[in-house]
This record gives sequence, structure tokens and C-alpha cells, in this order.
Amino acid sequence: MSGLRLGPLLRFADGASATVWVETSRPCTAEVRCADGARGESRTFQVAGHHYALVPVTGLTPGTTTPYEVFLDGARVWPLPDAPFSSFPPSVIRTSLGGDELHVSFGSCRWATPAADERDPVGPDALDTLAARMAADPDGERPDVLLLLGDQVYADETSEATRRWLSARRDLSDPPGNEVADYEEYTRLYYESWLDPEVRWLLSTVPSCMIFDDHDVIDDWNTSAAWLEDMRATPWWRERLLSGLMSYWVHQHLGNLSPAELAVDPLYAAVREAPDGTDDLRAFAAKADVDPAAVRWSYRRDFGRVRLLMVDSRAARVLEEDKRSMLDPGEAEWLREQALQERDSYDHLLIGTSLPWLLPHLVHDAEAWNAALCRGERGARWARFGEDLRRKAELEHWAAFPTSFAALADLIAEVGSGPEAPATILVLSGDVHHAYVAEPTWVSGVAPDARVLQLTCSPVHNSVPLYIRLGFRFGWSATARALGRRFLRHGRCFRPPVDWRKKGGPWFGNQLMTLTVRGRWARLRLEQARPNDVLKTVEESVLTPHE
Repeated sequence: MSGLRLGPLLRFADGASATVWVETSRPCTAEVRCADGARGESRTFQVAGHHYALVPVTGLTPGTTTPYEVFLDGARVWPLPDAPFSSFPPSVIRTSLGGDELHVSFGSCRWATPAADERDPVGPDALDTLAARMAADPDGERPDVLLLLGDQVYADETSEATRRWLSARRDLSDPPGNEVADYEEYTRLYYESWLDPEVRWLLSTVPSCMIFDDHDVIDDWNTSAAWLEDMRATPWWRERLLSGLMSYWVHQHLGNLSPAELAVDPLYAAVREAPDGTDDLRAFAAKADVDPAAVRWSYRRDFGRVRLLMVDSRAARVLEEDKRSMLDPGEAEWLREQALQERDSYDHLLIGTSLPWLLPHLVHDAEAWNAALCRGERGARWARFGEDLRRKAELEHWAAFPTSFAALADLIAEVGSGPEAPATILVLSGDVHHAYVAEPTWVSGVAPDARVLQLTCSPVHNSVPLYIRLGFRFGWSATARALGRRFLRHGRCFRPPVDWRKKGGPWFGNQLMTLTVRGRWARLRLEQARPNDVLKTVEESVLTPHE
């Protein structure tokens, strides 16, 4: 008899259809049955000895909430009968996304929560706390969709439990040591993260959209061409990267796609049709390594009159110093086309990028200065210094790609101007282990009609060392701005097309932001996890005053 090893995860959901992801213990037919008669089934596919299914559910009634169950070869495996799952409400599929009011919660950077009998060194998990609140009040407000903006797993920072498991499998004195090395070890990270009871239930009942960041593969992944060359010279990097991309495709990327997109995806078809899809998926990952432009991890989702463009700001980079870009030309054109297409069909544009576009001013200026040094603006000696500093100080956000930073500013201005302009254009990010709101102004003096904001929220569950708190607080100060200008002058940097100011924050802690929209009205709320399953509101503000 087949068992449920991981999941279910409710991934895609719209007015009439949904997808539900599961991992099973053996080959089988996975089936989702809804209380209103809607259903779907799919045969599992195999990758590296593991069995998965992404079940398309059709026949859903728009504007409804319906409980569902999961069956494997006709035997019910979800909901689980034992505690703590017996205390959770039924998992449901809601088809009201994009209705009168939409709630979008987002955050990034989540270490797996320790077992219940172990001390949590970084405090309450914001996702655990959200799940507890929802379970206690099933009819209360809840996210319509959860955006996880990177570092869903940490391949390079493993827990004590995972290190013990790794040490039983191989000699940790050999590289990569206590980091994960292959696909099987990646599966351990997903088990550790998604078998957490509260998170497991939460992901079964709230649709999710995901994108990777660096720790899903390795810290500061794709910092520079020199960094990549050094990594490729190590004996363990290729297997780590291919396994990271393969496991991301299986566990995260597939669920980002709609049933229509899945139906025409050649890799998905090949993996499902093969007795073992490992070779097909590995060849795909190898191609992505050699030619990142050949693969697109970015995607679009529409929730009524809200458009989400989730942008890959890791694998799509161009790293050659004379061509350095956050997005390769095809990726940049895709973003432009999706943002400008049928602008009158949406009221709010959400641009999801794991890395913030607008940073504290000193951080931005230091990264722009460093980019100028690395491309040789001050000569070879400074270029060598710049590369060393870039890696040690992790200077690799949008600001470290000045041409891309400016191009995104120009695109936002274009999309946000004119009679078809949306009410808001919101850049949603994480990565930097604190939360803040920043608002740009255009140097040209011609501002977009849309309200434009950088909304950054991190971490969901991670450490926030004192030096981070002090550094980012200082980074927003007037003194830091003056110091940053000196960096820019030394690097002979051009002035970016926007300036910006902090509108809120910085806030530190395990936290989530929630955007609520109704027509052209929008509200932002920041909540932090507190002991005893409390999510405390620390900031709430209206972004646009009129519906």
C-alpha cells in the first residue's frame, strides 16, 4: 500500500481549477476528491527513487470553499487521523481568488522549525504562528495566496538533526562537509521543512507561489563570473547545483505553473511518460547550468485584477563584467511584455523578486561603487579588491547590477504612467533579514501615476544578529547617505534614475507582510510572531485611499 510521504501542498488555484502536489512512498495513482464532487487524479512520476504527483483538480465551483481529501490507489491518506492533525480544520480549496477582496501574504528566509521538544534558537516561526491562528479561527481572515520569496530550504546551513543524518550517510570531513551534496540530501531538507505539522497543514489549505534565492543552492549563488569559475573548479559543485535545480523543479517550480502551462510543458510530459524521469530532469538541469537563458523559472499569475510577476533574480543573471545584468535579455523582455500586456486588465502589479530593488542608501551606494570597481573604473588593482570585497560583503543585489536597476526603474515608470496605469506597482522582496517600506521618486521629476513601493519582508524564521540590526539602521541614516555619495564619486558612478526614502521600518523579527486589495484600494499589514502562537500587528497602513 502506498503512503503519503510529503504533502499535500495546494499550489495553483483559480476560479474553477487547482493543483495539489504530493510525494508518495511508491508508484500509485494520486486522487483528490472534493466535498462538492470536483476531483482529479494523476499517476505518480519517479525522480531519483522518489515518487511524486501534481494532481489537477477540475470542476470546482467559482466563489466557493470546498474541503478535499487525498487518496492513493483508492485509500484515503489525507487528512491524517492522528494528533496534531486531527485538531486542524479540513484542508480546503477556495475558488474566490481575485474576488471582492484579495489577501496576499509574503515573506522569505525560513529555517525549518526544530521538533516540539527542542528549543528554538531563533524564536517563533511566522508560518507556524499563522497556521495556529487560522486553525483557531477557521472563519477568520486568511491569506488567499502565500508568496514564498526564496530560501525555502538552506542547502548550506543545515540543522543539527540534518547534520547527524548526513554523518550517518557519508564522511563530513570530505567536501561539501555538513552542507547537502546530492538530490537525496535535498529531499531531507524538504522533509524537515514541510513535515512540520503546522506548516504541512497551512500549505495544504493556502495556495502558494515560490521562487528560489541563493540558500536554496548556496550562499551568494551567482555573485560574479569569477565566483562561478571558482565554484566550477571544485569537485562537488556540479552535483550540488544539478541536484538543487532538480529538487527545486520537483518541489517548488512545478506547482507555480497553471494546468494549461503544465499541459504544454515538454519536460513535464517527458518526466511523466518515462519509467524514471531522473535522466530527463538531470539533462534539463545541466542545460540550465550551461545556458541559463535556455530555461525560464520566472512566471506570471493573475488573481482577478491583481497581476503577479515572479522574477528569477538568481539563475537568469549575465555575469560577464562588460555585460553584467540581473536578467538575461530574454528574461528582461519577458518581464517587459508581461507587465505591459493588457494593462487595463489589472489594478495592482506585484513584482516578486527575492532580492530588494531598493535597499538602504548606504548599501545601495556601496554595491554600485563596488560594481564600478569590478568592471575596472579605477583600474586593475581596484578591480581585484572589488571582487574580493563583493564576495566577503555579499554585494550582489539589484544595486550591484546598475544597468538592470535603472532598466527596472524605467519599466516601472512606463507601466505606471498614463490612463491605463494601475493603482499600485509593488516590488515584493525578502533576503535581507529585516522588513521595511521604501518609496521612490523619479530624478526626472516626472512621476508615474501609480503608487510605487518597495515592500521587503524577511525572515519568516531565521536569526537576526545584532550587527544586521545596527548595520541596516545606520544604512538608512543621513550620515550613511553622505558616506554613500563619497563611494559613488570614487567609483565614477552614474546617478540612478530614482531616489527613494524609507516610509516604514526597519523592523526586525520573524514576520510576514500581508497585502489586502479591494478594487484600486490597498492596505499593508506587517505582523511578527510572538510566543504562544501570537501574530502581533506592528504596522498597518493604507497604500491607496480609494477603491
